[in-house]
Amino acid sequence: MIARVVRSAAARLLALAIVAAPVAPAYGQSESKSKPQTPGQTQAAPGYTLQVSNQDYSRGPRAFPNLIAPYAPIKVAPPQLTNSPRFEQLIHDGKMELSLQDAIALALENNLDIAVQRYTPWIAETDILRTQGGGASRGLAGTGTASVLGAIPAQTFDPQVTSTLSLDHRATPVNNPFLSGIGQPTGALVPLVNHTTQANFQYSQGFHTGTALAVTQNNTRASTSSPAALFNPSVQSTLFVSFTQQLLNGFGLLANTRFIRIAKNSKKIADLAFAQQVITTVTQVENLYWELVFAREDVKVKQRSVTLADKLYNDNKRQVEIGTLAPIEVVRAEAEVARASQDLIVSQTLHLQQQTLLKNAITKNPLDPVVQAVEIDPTDVVAQPAKIEILPLQDAVKEALDKRPDVLQSVADLKNRDINVRATRNALLPTLSLFGQYGWTGLAGNSRKLGTATTVAGSPVVDANGNAIPNFFLPASLVPILGTNRSGLNDALGSIFGSDFPTYSLQLNLTIPIRNRPAQADNARAILEQRQAETRLQQIENGVVVEVRNAQIALEQNRARVQAAQKSRVLQDQTLDAEQKKYQLGASTIFFVIQAQRDLAQAQNVEVRALVDLAKAQIDFDRALGRTLETNRISIADAKGGQVHRETLIPGTVSGEIVGPAGKF
Repeated sequence: MIARVVRSAAARLLALAIVAAPVAPAYGQSESKSKPQTPGQTQAAPGYTLQVSNQDYSRGPRAFPNLIAPYAPIKVAPPQLTNSPRFEQLIHDGKMELSLQDAIALALENNLDIAVQRYTPWIAETDILRTQGGGASRGLAGTGTASVLGAIPAQTFDPQVTSTLSLDHRATPVNNPFLSGIGQPTGALVPLVNHTTQANFQYSQGFHTGTALAVTQNNTRASTSSPAALFNPSVQSTLFVSFTQQLLNGFGLLANTRFIRIAKNSKKIADLAFAQQVITTVTQVENLYWELVFAREDVKVKQRSVTLADKLYNDNKRQVEIGTLAPIEVVRAEAEVARASQDLIVSQTLHLQQQTLLKNAITKNPLDPVVQAVEIDPTDVVAQPAKIEILPLQDAVKEALDKRPDVLQSVADLKNRDINVRATRNALLPTLSLFGQYGWTGLAGNSRKLGTATTVAGSPVVDANGNAIPNFFLPASLVPILGTNRSGLNDALGSIFGSDFPTYSLQLNLTIPIRNRPAQADNARAILEQRQAETRLQQIENGVVVEVRNAQIALEQNRARVQAAQKSRVLQDQTLDAEQKKYQLGASTIFFVIQAQRDLAQAQNVEVRALVDLAKAQIDFDRALGRTLETNRISIADAKGGQVHRETLIPGTVSGEIVGPAGKF
């Protein structure tokens, strides 16, 4: 009796040791700074800058050979909201035999959190496309582009061709024909008729140095009813080459390419945000998977408890029938069967709930009848993993800072803040622009061909009374019109290219904003945001230190819990065996047998719980150090594309995909 009490007390003390297990003093030791690698296994480094898909939204459609391609909308495929074929490929006889790697693959293909985040790098690429043309970026949340700071003269880096074609006809009634130049009055209103046709063209483009270039060619054909025109109709052509160069505000590459640089950094931030979402989802799926494994093992433990309770009940019933046991012992055994059955029902319910959570994480449509009907059977068993080498805290933190996407996002965001600071510093300067223009003008048209002038009698000479004096006339010159000299656009262009009438101009434009408060405010805000980002980065790094340290402690604690739980389970197994033998010999009572059965079931449950918690602690350790993608051999290219390619030894497959109709997407 005393020995039995001692064993029971020892079991309880051992269970308490699980909670208060000491942390092994291994934090300051490091046998190796790299993770051990299984033979034949390769670790793929995360490729954060790989393309999201075959479509690169940072590049617009080419204008050649399809000239209208830049003016058509870019095609974006509709989202795939059905479960990937891999889900049905894993179902056999109404059950899905699911390994942990299969669960991760399904999550990468079907998880909607990843599917939503997958669009963020694509949206960031459109900002690159926009800024390369000279536009301001639309910005992404958390990328330092929420507002445009600093007024810098804008440049359009995409070439622009502008053309104007116009036709103008005007008939204007005139009151004084002599002043209008249309000749003698006729007693009626005589209109002045002007007809003008214009064809103007301009090519303009901005450059990253703050230079704007324009080439303008104007052509005008005009005809008039006025006889005073030298050329009628006339053709005038001009060709001007002009440039504008910013010398203070807007000068230099940084001021004019800041939006491009910010957009490219924002694309990196979007890639890192996507990687962070993948890590979060993979960690979630791994935890759900192991919780499902625990629920399944817990059901098995409860089923064994029911089996033991049934056996005890049947044995007691037979002994009561032969009169060797009191009837109350049958009632007690029956109560134990009811309690064990109730625990089994609760465990089975939790198992179903855990399946539902995992299904939601690895499918796009949980209402699919196939998803609802299938039962997930995890194939990986919970076991104590190989011991992970604990790096010294400084080395572990350095690895986490080099790999964790949330830290790298803050570093890239800080670069954007620095670009804004330098750009707004340039925007503080006055605006000084140098404008230069050189041009040529040509004029041509139809004119009258005149003959040799002859002197003839003109108007008569009159006296004081206005009477004509006989034989006295004023001399007049008579010029005969022999025909028309014809010239046109070719002659006007010939004057241009012959540089017959050159013209040029040069000017400096200076704008000095008095007090300059808007620019000062923008620069101050940019600096404040930079200081805030620096502080936020330090905050994140401090959080990483805490997470890494806690992950190390949790890993060692859970390893100690497993060892204690295994020893406790062995003890309770031996205790139950001893109590059953004593009970058969009449040296014990049913109370101690039932108590030993309960202690064994609890010890088995604690062991499974400790093993699952150890697996989850290892998952959290990998996440804290940024190793999740490496550990699971996930490339960001696969995750972004929504398909996972994995080598397999299954016959009839290539790169992890089933060959044949079932493997078609």
